[in-house]
Amino acid sequence: MQAGPRNLITDVEGILVGNAHDHDAASGVTVVLPRTRSSAGVDVRGGAPGTRDIEALDPTCLVDAVDAVVLSGGSAFGLDAAGGVMAWLAARGRGFAIRDVVVPIVPAAILFDLLNGGDKAWGENPPYRDLGRQAVAAAGESFALGNAGAGYGAQAGVLGGGLKGGLGSASLVCGDGLQVGALVAVNAVGSPVMPGSTTLWAWPFERDGEMGGQVAPQRVDIDAQAGAEGAMPGENTTIGVVATNARLDKAQARRVAIMAHDGYARALRPVHTPFDGDTIFCLASGTREGIVEAGELARIGALAADCMARAIGRGIWEAGSLLGMTGYRAWAAAR
Repeated sequence: MQAGPRNLITDVEGILVGNAHDHDAASGVTVVLPRTRSSAGVDVRGGAPGTRDIEALDPTCLVDAVDAVVLSGGSAFGLDAAGGVMAWLAARGRGFAIRDVVVPIVPAAILFDLLNGGDKAWGENPPYRDLGRQAVAAAGESFALGNAGAGYGAQAGVLGGGLKGGLGSASLVCGDGLQVGALVAVNAVGSPVMPGSTTLWAWPFERDGEMGGQVAPQRVDIDAQAGAEGAMPGENTTIGVVATNARLDKAQARRVAIMAHDGYARALRPVHTPFDGDTIFCLASGTREGIVEAGELARIGALAADCMARAIGRGIWEAGSLLGMTGYRAWAAAR
């Protein structure tokens, strides 16, 4: 087992990603676009989520696949990004077929970046619908990390003074053809860094220097980040997507999304707080043949959690200083 050739979620066959951002508004959008309609699931663990159309992913509901997933900044304003993606898809005949029309199914999740210093005086025309359209149109196998897409205006570890948050991704490719990947926009209340050190919580999962070659800390004050006193409701969130080429139904995809939240817990502390909207989607492109039994499903979920922890570490590592927020590399170098 090894990281895929790009070490991105797009190492999962059939998955594309596009980013767009508005520099003046200091916010952005990321779209995960399966080449064909994809089975999907979702799991929400944060206490302050902002989402769109996630009930359609309930295994008891009619819709059996999605056309894209949107991650956006902008808090509730960012939910407009899914409308731009829907319009782009519908113009190309992609969506849930109802007689002679199609309705694209585009679930979305948002993070809060409204107080990061960008110009939010957009009046009646928030930029997110246009950003959604730009991001889906840009979708491909390669895409930027760090200060990109939904991670453009993100901040992480707010309780400890904060580092620049960002967009991260990672993948694993197994010898038997199984592919698993993760994508995440990190904007957490909790810190990605172990207290009293410059080491990322995600360090045990690093592969091939993808987080700059993390060094294990000699000692950690484990209680230093146990609480979230001083946090404000709704001002943070970590939102992400995991993907696999296995053939999963909606219930199985939801189970993988549930397990992938372990990656959040490995890379951020505290996590799933009342102040975060932590959400993970799972997409299954289904290009790998074979029925997925329970044991194989557990394996996919475990690999998804590992990829998610690495993606969080990469998102923090790749995000340079911006908007007055200090990037991890600059902060660590000054220690």
